Amino acid sequence: MYQTEIKAYIDKEIEVLRSLDVNSINTVMTTILEAYDAGANIYIFGNGGSAATASHFQNDFNKGLSEHLEKKFNFVCLNDNVPTVLAIANDIGYEHVFEFQLNGKLKKDDLVIAISGSGNSPNVLKAIEYAKSQGIKTVGITGYDGGKLAQMVDVSFNVPIHDMQITEDIHMVLDHLMMSVFMRVLRS
Repeated sequence: MYQTEIKAYIDKEIEVLRSLDVNSINTVMTTILEAYDAGANIYIFGNGGSAATASHFQNDFNKGLSEHLEKKFNFVCLNDNVPTVLAIANDIGYEHVFEFQLNGKLKKDDLVIAISGSGNSPNVLKAIEYAKSQGIKTVGITGYDGGKLAQMVDVSFNVPIHDMQITEDIHMVLDHLMMSVFMRVLRS
């Protein structure tokens, strides 16, 4: 009944996977590894599906990878504490939910990773502006044309498609790809 639509979705996903910039992925991985080597915090966040992806990144790096390593990753997911996010949104404004949590906490070698399918979420952009004002390295993980986020960050990974579901699928592929490669490289 749905075979044609299922095949079309899978074919589009394969096409997008083949179009990904391997050098961009390598740069994201190198940037994360620099923060890891420095023992820094890696702050990650997003809204909606990107929030779920950020949580998944934190889990995969802090548990999945770290359980096999003597030195541990320290990912901090800013969207995971719902009471904190809601208190900031209610009392200060939703556009500040990530920026507020970074304020006064960033250290020299920390890394800030923002995930936004559109690349235009105001609360994500505000947090990146703050991180950059503090001299902190930033990574943007986006879809569509990358939006404002891709232009603001130091390192950008973009899924070049105007489709939120495939964008979010590929963001998870990025997570699992990095985890898989790091598992082999860091354990050897």
